Amino acid sequence: MYSVNKKTNSGTRSGVLVLSIDGVAVFAAGTGQDSHVQEKLGTLWKNRDLRPLPAMFTLKGTSEPITVLSFAAAATGCFVLYRHDGGDPLYEFVSSVDFSADILRHFVTDPYEAITVVDHEARVRYMSPVHEKFFGIQRGDASGADVNTIIENSRLAAVLRSGKTEVGQIQTMRGKSRVVSRTPITNPEGQIVGAIGQVMFKSPAAVETLSAEIKRLRQEINFYERELPRMREAGPGLEFIIGQSEAVRKLKERIEKVAPLDVSVLLVGESGVGKDLVAHAIHQLSRRRIKDMVLVNAAAIPGNLVEAELFGYDGGAFTGAEKRGRTGKFEEADHTTLFLDEIGDMPLDIQVKVLRTLQDGSFQRVGSSTQRRSDFRLISASNRDFQRMLASNDFRLDLFYRISAVTIRVPPLRERLEDVPLLATAFLERFMRRHQIQDKYFGPGVIEYLQSLPWPGNIRQLQHTIERAVIFSERNEISCDDCDVPLELGTGIVLEGIDDPFSDDHTTPPSSGRPVAVRKAKAQVETDMILDALRRFEGNKKKAAEYLGISRSHLYKKLSELDPGL
Repeated sequence: MYSVNKKTNSGTRSGVLVLSIDGVAVFAAGTGQDSHVQEKLGTLWKNRDLRPLPAMFTLKGTSEPITVLSFAAAATGCFVLYRHDGGDPLYEFVSSVDFSADILRHFVTDPYEAITVVDHEARVRYMSPVHEKFFGIQRGDASGADVNTIIENSRLAAVLRSGKTEVGQIQTMRGKSRVVSRTPITNPEGQIVGAIGQVMFKSPAAVETLSAEIKRLRQEINFYERELPRMREAGPGLEFIIGQSEAVRKLKERIEKVAPLDVSVLLVGESGVGKDLVAHAIHQLSRRRIKDMVLVNAAAIPGNLVEAELFGYDGGAFTGAEKRGRTGKFEEADHTTLFLDEIGDMPLDIQVKVLRTLQDGSFQRVGSSTQRRSDFRLISASNRDFQRMLASNDFRLDLFYRISAVTIRVPPLRERLEDVPLLATAFLERFMRRHQIQDKYFGPGVIEYLQSLPWPGNIRQLQHTIERAVIFSERNEISCDDCDVPLELGTGIVLEGIDDPFSDDHTTPPSSGRPVAVRKAKAQVETDMILDALRRFEGNKKKAAEYLGISRSHLYKKLSELDPGL
């Protein structure tokens, strides 16, 4: 028995073919009437036990590409056929991927990729099961309804009118905020035939979490980008600590004494003094130098990720964890040195677990009950005032004793201004070599000018100043004007009596060659610096003090002298 749809003309691009259990055509319409198509589909249907037919596939060996949707029911096979031109992306996808139907099914049913589809009249044509459940709709009940009657605050109709995609929009539905996207859909002729709405994130907080993670990764990348050139150029270690001042000589002596000893070292000093260089030097002179030192910047790791970063985790330990798990920094540092920078910023709950590891070298990965051990040497660094942190219980006393078997203070640049000529020259030569710049040199008075500045940003600030001078100087000779130091530092007046929390006697020893200033001029410059720092950080006294390189107590004292109301 065979029936033909007489209304279908031979030029149609679609069709239907129904085959009996033994492959005989029982119904054909449109493209399904083509004998060649019937023969090929009949062969596939007869061999279905050996090679099951996928729900969607491309029929090969025909004059034009034909996409086939197959259905089997009641011992018959039904095939929906569609001819299309070569180069059609849908055809290329279906013909290249034999599990294309499974992929499409994933897209329309996966709860993390859930969609709502409307036609050109903004009527719902499809809604993913997870969306139906969210809106309390029975399966398929939304089909044909105006989208605005189903989804509150929907803008799919507006997207149909404008033809413009909306991404990352916040939409409130049933009392919950979601971050959504809305995309118009066009046919090959460019006509808008519908639109798709999709939930990108379950809440704005999820976007903030993702943004925080991206920020953390950028901070970590910047940290390692800054460290890598120094590690490559460090050589023996001490040679990279530039200077011949008494302060540097004593620092190097301490490094040489402590490096061979397998004890924990705490490096303290202001931001930018080069604590990381000291850590590299200690490692290079130790018996653990065979393996690279492992670096961790505690300040760059969000509190909820510190434990996983330090101890590692097993696969599936938490949402977003790698399936194979991940090795932590303690584990990576086995038989080498672990440099824990900015340890003063470590949360108290993590301090307890770090202390336990430092006591016997044992730890557990997040999500695991297996005890692991690591043999490492710890070098810690911080620009925080531990005396105040211990007094305010912001840092554990037992952990402080554990990390500070030996404490080394790295002096600020203002205590070793006689090293500025060597440092400036080294930074100049290194920058020119790295960027293939030639014939730049310091003009008359530049070094003396640099020596006259207080450098609250220390060596790092000096380095950046030299690099900017090389970049922006119009001539080969670098002048004082090229040394673009911030306005509050562009003076020969040097502040004395700066309260240094890392100094033994809280005084700043005089350095040879430092200029002497008139008391009145000095006081005015000091006032200008303090007020500018407060404006820069919008009244935040803690950040202003750190920027100026002074303690908060000294800042409060100066403010009370300027104006008791500040």
